[in-house]
Amino acid sequence: MNHQEALTSYIAAFVAELVQTGVKDVVVSPGSRSTPMAMIMAEHPDLNVHIHVDERSAAFFALGMAKALGKPVAILCTSGTAAANYYPAVIEAYYSRVPLIVLTADRPHELRDVGAPQAIDQIHLYGKNVKWFVEMAPPESTKEMIRYARMVCARAVATTHAAPSGPVHLNFPFREPLIPNLDKEDLFDFPERLEGYVDIEQGSLSLNEDQFKKLAASLASYSNGLIICGSIEDEKFAQAVTSFAETIQFPILADPLSQLRSGKHDLTNIIDTYDTFLKNEHAKTSLKPDIIIRFGTMPVSKPLSIFLKENENIDQWIIDGGQGWRDPSLLSTHMIYCNETIFCNSLSNLVAKKSSSSFLKKWIEVNAFTKENLSRINDTDEISEGKLFYQLIDLLPHGATLFVGNSMPIRDLDTFLYSNNKSIKIMANRGANGIDGIVSTALGAAMVHQPFYLVLGDLTLFHDLNGLIASKLLNIDINVILINNNGGGIFSFLPQSQHPKNFELLYGTPLNLNFNHAITMYDGQYELCSDWAHFTSSFVQNMKNPGLKVIEIPTNRDKNLTEHRELWNAVSQEITSRFVNGEWE
Repeated sequence: MNHQEALTSYIAAFVAELVQTGVKDVVVSPGSRSTPMAMIMAEHPDLNVHIHVDERSAAFFALGMAKALGKPVAILCTSGTAAANYYPAVIEAYYSRVPLIVLTADRPHELRDVGAPQAIDQIHLYGKNVKWFVEMAPPESTKEMIRYARMVCARAVATTHAAPSGPVHLNFPFREPLIPNLDKEDLFDFPERLEGYVDIEQGSLSLNEDQFKKLAASLASYSNGLIICGSIEDEKFAQAVTSFAETIQFPILADPLSQLRSGKHDLTNIIDTYDTFLKNEHAKTSLKPDIIIRFGTMPVSKPLSIFLKENENIDQWIIDGGQGWRDPSLLSTHMIYCNETIFCNSLSNLVAKKSSSSFLKKWIEVNAFTKENLSRINDTDEISEGKLFYQLIDLLPHGATLFVGNSMPIRDLDTFLYSNNKSIKIMANRGANGIDGIVSTALGAAMVHQPFYLVLGDLTLFHDLNGLIASKLLNIDINVILINNNGGGIFSFLPQSQHPKNFELLYGTPLNLNFNHAITMYDGQYELCSDWAHFTSSFVQNMKNPGLKVIEIPTNRDKNLTEHRELWNAVSQEITSRFVNGEWE
């Protein structure tokens, strides 16, 4: 059999198996060396091929789709720096546990390290930031090599999806000529194992009965416990953890990415203003727990992180179904490798149900009092960053997805997003906490979830302007709220701001950009809103319009810093006034 036939059969076997394993979407960036894979992918009737020219944005776009789907998405690019441009998204996928199948074309072995164009060292290109790497064998059409292609594909998909989910990297060396035979009959049919080459069964990590009983007995000795929840993607977790909390009468400190602040589950024990009241020394002393049980990623809140460190002598359990080590404070006393939902359901059935808890009651009262006092952010008619997030719950429609950029937006969301029953899904890139790729990730997620809203800052939008092309080419509806404080607003809250000599040069970094032109270039609708009435009317109107819609609100970094600090200080004083002799009154 000639080279073209071998190339075609080998790649078609891989692509067919990819679809058999449940992968339905691939994001392709045009290139020469990846030609055989791209052309064969485009021929498969059950594979959705999404074209994205910029590899860096393409990888983040696929990341967003995979995050939203909860299923693997593939990306394909040519050799050389194209593959290197995938790296930021691969890192984010690894640390945020997102299933991503990275397919890179490469020069064949004889063209490596000899000065051939577009030939770099792609072996283990992403280092330890992928779960698995395979240097694929050069294409052959023997029965054994067809089996090999199918087996590696099935194993790659199973590996990327296994807990903890994450990226895998398959590197394909292709020799010229690169054009496959698309006229081949029954291109995706094979004589053996028509339903897939190998079925890989995977279960959820759990404990045995004796282990659960031991934990339940230990838990019975605590009365003032806390449950802390970071990012959790399991749809069954909300019901499981809220039922568990009600059984043992512990408050739940719910990070916005935990998906616990919004939904139809029981919100009674959800604490959502801890980022504010844990700045207060009286509150921290009065609310001191005797055990902490933590699920998911480390929450966004810095005051909560400090609170955990200040309670270093109490038991801290970390439950992780992905067998990681999510303990940046180095304070865990029990690292429990068990699926989080299974853990909650199992212990709920073993521990004695408590009827009430004064400790829980105090947390709920402090939370409600703080929430009431934080509402003064709404008193001004002017647009402000804090007021925007305070009002978002009222403005967003039921079932909306809200993607939030890093730096200030995610922190304001943490402060001002309160529990509600509108089933709003919250998304962000908190694996590596960077601002790169936010636009593309959001657009990828918007392919899956609608209606979709993105809130981000001016530097974050600038960092991924290329990503906006996806909305134009793929007809994606997305509502963008651009907070333009002309620079890096988060740095005003950090110690660097106390050294003003070179602060603007090094950290403020004002860009003085008119984003209207960029939005127009991508056929988007743009509005600049400098007052609240204009913003709310535009927000409502944009719900009716298709495509890319951007509302820009200009804010002032110095004024924003002052507003936040004055509000926090005022609320803290009110909290202090409620404590008499150290007790909440």
